[in-house]
Amino acid sequence: MNMTATVTITASEVNRLRQITGAGMMDCKKSLTEAGGDFDKAIEILRKKGQKVAASRAERDAKEGIVLAKTSADGKKGIMVSVNSETDFVARNVEFASFAEAVSTTVLDKFPANLDALKALPFAGTLSINDKLTELIGKIGEKLDISKFEQIAAEKVIAYNHPGNKLAAIVGFTKTINEEAGRNIAMQIAAMSPVSLDKSDVPQSFIDSELEVGRELARKEGKPENMIEKIAQGKLNKFYTESTLLNQEYIRDGKKTVARYLADIDKDIKITGFKRIALG
Repeated sequence: MNMTATVTITASEVNRLRQITGAGMMDCKKSLTEAGGDFDKAIEILRKKGQKVAASRAERDAKEGIVLAKTSADGKKGIMVSVNSETDFVARNVEFASFAEAVSTTVLDKFPANLDALKALPFAGTLSINDKLTELIGKIGEKLDISKFEQIAAEKVIAYNHPGNKLAAIVGFTKTINEEAGRNIAMQIAAMSPVSLDKSDVPQSFIDSELEVGRELARKEGKPENMIEKIAQGKLNKFYTESTLLNQEYIRDGKKTVARYLADIDKDIKITGFKRIALG
């Protein structure tokens, strides 16, 4: 007579697997039972569950989450990462926040070349960041993603994290700048979303688009044909003052441009570049 041995799974074994993987108690018990008490097999079962959940949620939108900006101890490198979830409820989950924090620390340390390289970075033991993301999807049950990351290297990099961690900015300078002043400029970038540093940096496609829109509006308003180009140029100049960082009004003093604010701090300091990430 053939009999199949039943493996008894103890509460301590379930708890141990839970501590290793972070999965729920019932999921851990089920995976251990299925694996016949083999921890390595149980972990693999949990990972596969995560992959199945990830596949089933692939078409969902993950527009909530956390955006984090960080700078290195020497202030010469800065990064931003957007770690996303489907709901704000998950974004406020402690484990999700801890994962986002750990990812941003790893990214700052490794400075990966692109998003694929970021996701391939080692995270814990034999896991990559992408493996851990899949594992969390299986545990949490909704789509998670790392959708964006940015990095800057300069003589001095300043980061700004907007309260609530939905928006952040980093900005590089040619030399050391007062922390408060640098943060004010990073805050300007976060709040005003400039498309480029100065007029000369605006892509030609943006310029062409603004001029064409200006012409169309002027014609719709019945302006004389000999005034069309002048009106379009006026619209372009307005675009420069609203959308190029150095020409924007400084948010803390509308009588100054950002360029003037920077010159008042140090006439020799320049901005080397900036990045901004917002959820959505």
